[in-house]
Amino acid sequence: MAKTSNLGYPRIGEQREWKKTIEAFWNGNLDKEQFLQKIKEIRLQHLRKQQQAGLDVIPVGDFSLYDHVLDTSVTFGLIPKRFTGNHTDSLTTYYEIARGGKNLVASEMTKWYNTNYHYIVPELEGQTPRLVENRALALYLEAKEELGIDGKPVILGPFSFLKLSKGYEAEQFADILSSLIAPYGQLLGELQEAGVKWVQLDEPSLVTTITKEEIGLVKSVYKQLRSQAPDLSIFLQTYFDSVSFYEEVVTFPVNGIGLDFVAGYEENIKQLQNHSFPKDKVLGVGIIDGRNIWKADYKQIVNIVNEIKEIVPSHHIWLQPSCSLLHVPVTIKNEEKLDPTLKAGLAFADEKLQELQDLKEIIDHPDSEHSQQLLKVNEAALKALAQSSWRTEHEQTNDNRITDRAVPFAKRYALQAEKWKLPVLPTTTIGSFPQTAELRKARKSWRLGELSNEEYEALIKEKIQYWVNIQDEIGLDVLVHGEFERTDMVEFFGEKLAGFAFTTNGWVQSYGSRCVKPPVIYGNVEFIEPMTVKETVYAQSLTDRPVKGMLTGPVTILNWSFVRNDLPRKEVAFQIADALIQEVQALEAAGIEMIQVDEPALREGLPLKKENWDDYLQWAVTAFRIATAAVANTTQIHTHMCYSEFGDILPAIHALDADVISIETSRSHGELIQDFEHVGFDKGIGLGVYDIHSPRVPSQEEIEQVIHRALSVLPANLFWVNPDCGLKTRGEAETVAALKNMVQAANKYRCLTPTTI
Repeated sequence: MAKTSNLGYPRIGEQREWKKTIEAFWNGNLDKEQFLQKIKEIRLQHLRKQQQAGLDVIPVGDFSLYDHVLDTSVTFGLIPKRFTGNHTDSLTTYYEIARGGKNLVASEMTKWYNTNYHYIVPELEGQTPRLVENRALALYLEAKEELGIDGKPVILGPFSFLKLSKGYEAEQFADILSSLIAPYGQLLGELQEAGVKWVQLDEPSLVTTITKEEIGLVKSVYKQLRSQAPDLSIFLQTYFDSVSFYEEVVTFPVNGIGLDFVAGYEENIKQLQNHSFPKDKVLGVGIIDGRNIWKADYKQIVNIVNEIKEIVPSHHIWLQPSCSLLHVPVTIKNEEKLDPTLKAGLAFADEKLQELQDLKEIIDHPDSEHSQQLLKVNEAALKALAQSSWRTEHEQTNDNRITDRAVPFAKRYALQAEKWKLPVLPTTTIGSFPQTAELRKARKSWRLGELSNEEYEALIKEKIQYWVNIQDEIGLDVLVHGEFERTDMVEFFGEKLAGFAFTTNGWVQSYGSRCVKPPVIYGNVEFIEPMTVKETVYAQSLTDRPVKGMLTGPVTILNWSFVRNDLPRKEVAFQIADALIQEVQALEAAGIEMIQVDEPALREGLPLKKENWDDYLQWAVTAFRIATAAVANTTQIHTHMCYSEFGDILPAIHALDADVISIETSRSHGELIQDFEHVGFDKGIGLGVYDIHSPRVPSQEEIEQVIHRALSVLPANLFWVNPDCGLKTRGEAETVAALKNMVQAANKYRCLTPTTI
């Protein structure tokens, strides 16, 4: 009989208890002892739920106080040098690495593979890894002692950990990987001594484009790890795509291998059929989608598992999600406002655990009355969704899309320079300004009907006027209205377009304690009416300086939503783009002729194998151009991207044909600038000059250093000065202080290049 196993569970809690507890500690409302006790209660509750769900194998150690990659760094004593010696309290140091501290720049944060989860990038800096704290063992013992759970510790594997790290040269890779063997081996040895039966080593980098040499190195590492814990069953877990070098990976000296049969189904099943599977290993069959929220198709999955059973016996199969359930909300049970047909077609984390149990029952007892009933109910729910009017009406293909601006950039930019007459090194922000507790409370009251539309709109206007005045006083050259009417940059637009639904509590972790509530694209996307014109036009009426219209781009809306799985993602992106160009034109018609269409999620949608990049980039770039190309030559299109490794897709970024592109560089300490030294860039570009995700205020000198570095490789007449992201989560005092320093830094360099652009 097959077993059921989970790879990881959402940290945040049904009501975001985890987030609220962490932020209460940061704000001084909980002391350390109270904080750790509350966190323990949350952690145990998550384990208890999985225990009650009937899982055969329950993960422990996947829980984190911020980020599991940061946990791995701390476990092995890899603390960036600037954070060492500042505190005796390790928890304070832990959070300073993630968030920064007084005069301490936070570690870089970037996307976890091709998801919208952000991890803290390890900084190796020539340090020697050593086991400082066996966190996995502590959490295993806690689960066993408190709940009687003989859990499966989850640890980020050494190869993936190093691949996700920075601070070394390519030729050092093998030596550094070798240096990880001893501390990893010690950790595993201690788990073995404590009686742990299975340990899960996550190696998602094994699904990326890697070399034959690297596979040889990884195999050697696992041989040595095996020798240090010979009696411990090691489960090598991959996800997000098909494993590379399948034939070699299945020979690794491990006891089980987990494969993704959702994102990597076609290649993984082909490799399994062509090259079989070792008889002495367990196969983790990832057949429940861990990254989307649609109900599983039981009949289809049973067929897949039956294919696999022809190669692997049932008692060597673990039924699993395709990846950790970190990427989906906790439970559907509290979603009382969703349409019943839609709700019946959804499954969040808790429901996915139930799906595993259902599938185990169906696979082990296919002819039982219970199994047949489970299949019948599942099929009816999926059929009702597929036949709903949301998916069968108004389908259209637009064959007359405009994807090219009327004239090339050089001519447009000259016309725009004449129109706007901006100084050299123009200053601006990315879009949002601080949203206070008062504003969030008012928005909630408005949604509940306790505040009238007129009262709410008056409050929004008051906030817009307040921050337009501040921007004028600071001396910013291009202003924004502040986005005070928006909860989230994707949710806001989804609420105003056809084809989107919204959950009440469908939160997922984005980074640290920051949670987002992705919209659900369940039907055909269509423009209904202007979405941003009123607030932007009002802001423009308050100032003589240009105000940018602010939109979220089609690829980001796609990648930051839970997307219907019955259409190719490309087609959904084009539907969104068709709607957005109508909004762009509405802004233009209202006199707003600087329009920013943000695409921070462009890169995160890349397939993990480089050989599959071209197709994605082609349609992603096309979607952006559909949303922006049909405007006047003097209308200046901006876009923004942040917190990803953009250097290797600069040609695609250039192909967007935006007039001005702003890209984060502050938290990566300006490393993207190195790419411009080799590639160059001949369009307007703003490199984020300070990190908005840290509460510290950067000095003018720090910002000057970033500007100086950028101007060494980029022309001043194309360079813009801006923060690296929106300012919604920051406080007013720090926002104003940072922007003043930014403007002063720009003015200093402006004096050195006294021309206009």
